[in-house]
Amino acid sequence: MTTTPLDLGTTIKAARRALKLKQAELAAAAGVGTRFVVELEAGKATVQLGKTLAVLEALGIECRLVPRAR
Repeated sequence: MTTTPLDLGTTIKAARRALKLKQAELAAAAGVGTRFVVELEAGKATVQLGKTLAVLEALGIECRLVPRAR
């Protein structure tokens, strides 16, 4: 479960490495800058949502929002 920006960044970095992509290659595939990917993987809390979703799409990661059990 991903609950923090750092968790998300760690997940994205692991997925990129599993695909043997460099940060610049992922950035090009997602249509974002390399700096954005670097900051996203580092857990920057203020990254843009649209660009983040583009990176997830480029990695083949499906994003689901599921309510927590009460």
